[in-house]
Amino acid sequence: MDTMRGALERAKMLVGMEVDEESGLPPPEEQSFFDDINRNCTLNTTQRLYGFAICLAAGLTCTFLSMIVFFNPVKFGVTFTLGNLMALGSTAFLIGPKRQFDMMLDSVRIYATAIYIASIIIALFCALYVHSKLLTLLAIILEFGALVCFN
Repeated sequence: MDTMRGALERAKMLVGMEVDEESGLPPPEEQSFFDDINRNCTLNTTQRLYGFAICLAAGLTCTFLSMIVFFNPVKFGVTFTLGNLMALGSTAFLIGPKRQFDMMLDSVRIYATAIYIASIIIALFCALYVHSKLLTLLAIILEFGALVCFN
């Protein structure tokens, strides 16, 4: 149990959080949607690590399984995009959804976030409606590039 807590503290230090950070709630008129989520969905250290591991494993599995259906643009685009979203969302278990959203909208990452979201929409559009292998592949390459720049 102590090793999991230590691992979570190291992960917090890697993303720039203070280890002994206490989350005080702002006054009720300044609370946001994410404050409600953070307050109502508190998880202990073990639950956070399990959630992170399960979500990351499911995301990586979807991403790797998408390579099997590479020549079917609909299945490829949907599974690859779902896998990327799950892998990206897994970090919300470690740092919380509010901090994840704030980090995505940081001035350094805002362009990569916008390109990533746009490429997800374009990839799904090309896969589901256009049925073009080439356009779906280009959108997936753009999505992957934005994800690399995002980190």
